[in-house]
Amino acid sequence: MQRDLDEALEYYFGVREGLADDFWDEAMAAFDEIAKRSMRHHFDSCGMRRKNLQRFPYHVLYEILPGRVRIMVVRHDRRDPRFGLRRQ
Repeated sequence: MQRDLDEALEYYFGVREGLADDFWDEAMAAFDEIAKRSMRHHFDSCGMRRKNLQRFPYHVLYEILPGRVRIMVVRHDRRDPRFGLRRQ
């Protein structure tokens, strides 16, 4: 997941000043919302829950486990749907 964030941040850093910061803020807000309302978000076709970012073409896939939430991948909307699903 950290590599996914790093790649997106690197891209947005080169696009426009402040855009990487905006992406970071939105990703952190998504993680916070997932932590607070993990059952609220819809299921992706892979069977994991999915939280879409509002301003950027990315989404977060996560699992709800006993006592915790595990974020599996931060994925661009056009990325192969299988990307990141085999991570441990």
